Amino acid sequence: MSKDSKAPDAADLTDEQKAIAFEEATEAPFSHPLNAEKRSGEYKCAVCGAPLFSSGDKYDSGSGWPSFTKPKSDEALGSKTDRKLMRTRTEVHCANCGAHMGHVFDDGPGPTGQRFCINGSVLDFEPGEIPE
Repeated sequence: MSKDSKAPDAADLTDEQKAIAFEEATEAPFSHPLNAEKRSGEYKCAVCGAPLFSSGDKYDSGSGWPSFTKPKSDEALGSKTDRKLMRTRTEVHCANCGAHMGHVFDDGPGPTGQRFCINGSVLDFEPGEIPE
């Protein structure tokens, strides 16, 4: 499938990417280079290429995962309730293809107060000017 398709294409994904995207796994904290990425650009779904986050909304949460205050658009992410760790969390996934991205918490900075805690392995970073 092409990157424009809504159907996930796992052919080019690593085993870790597949486990995160399709089995809701989590990468180890501080393990992915995108956690420390500081350049301007856009973060896209590694499965389908949909734009998910802007570098202008990224911040260092200290959590060990790339963190953002908000998604690129209100339509970029879907969510569902996750009760796997004996507490309720909100899981987020790519609205285009359904790939698991991470979780959103209400402990982020202003203006949203949210922290989108995302697995770097399921993101592709496109450096450059921040697209509108």
